[in-house]
Amino acid sequence: MTLTSVSEFSVVSMSAEQAVLEQNLDVYVQGSGPALLLAHGAGGGIEGNFGLVLDDLARDHTLIGPHYPGAGGTPVATEPLDPDELAEALVASAVARGHETFAILGESLGTAIAVRAATRHPERVTGLVLTAGFPVADPVLAHASQLIALLGKAGEWEEVARLAFLACLSESQLNGLSPTDVEEAVAQVEASMPPGMLDHFDLVSRVDVRGDLTGVTAPALVFAPTGDRLVLPESSRRLAAGIQGATLIELPGAGHILDADNRALWLGHVRRFLASLGPISA
Repeated sequence: MTLTSVSEFSVVSMSAEQAVLEQNLDVYVQGSGPALLLAHGAGGGIEGNFGLVLDDLARDHTLIGPHYPGAGGTPVATEPLDPDELAEALVASAVARGHETFAILGESLGTAIAVRAATRHPERVTGLVLTAGFPVADPVLAHASQLIALLGKAGEWEEVARLAFLACLSESQLNGLSPTDVEEAVAQVEASMPPGMLDHFDLVSRVDVRGDLTGVTAPALVFAPTGDRLVLPESSRRLAAGIQGATLIELPGAGHILDADNRALWLGHVRRFLASLGPISA
């Protein structure tokens, strides 16, 4: 939400299209200290994906959260989203705010963008935290993305919200909801869906960073929620297996949206990992 000058490095490393995209991104900034770049998921945003941990992480990090086209205050894209351009724009968002190096916290689609950013800018990315992620859409995620596209193009936005909501909860989370709870939650999801939701899920169906994984040189911490019914836990396991030296932590029974207990467990692991990266330029 604040903007400073773009460094010479970022100017010469970006194409004109990438530079325009970076300038148009609505960027959430909070906190102080070493930079932590946030890469959100499809159909979400910074506060939607990370809102319950932002205040905690901002106690000792500068959080930089660019919104993808069609999320937050970023204009909707006029062309299909390109993972290279998006990765470059996210990196440029941090550099433009005076941070030469940073860790990246990616969730769902954001994990693939974070991996692409790390392989394109190994000199900048000091660590990766990847949650409920994937190198390429697994069959369940690919089918869900296709259904969301079909329903959205037909104007069936309530059904898009219903599919997204139900897929993001674990079995135990669903069992704790009454029919009234479900309908109220679906209405809330529908009201919060960003204009770029279909563009985001189109990118989900196309992005493929399997070839990038062996090129990641930064330390990586990967979380696999084992109750995730939108992104299968095996997808997170593949991320960890493909990145040399990556640490995999499974969150038993957790869904795509973490409950309070798993969120606290996740946060503890993330804090220890970030501390292990050592001093980073602010």
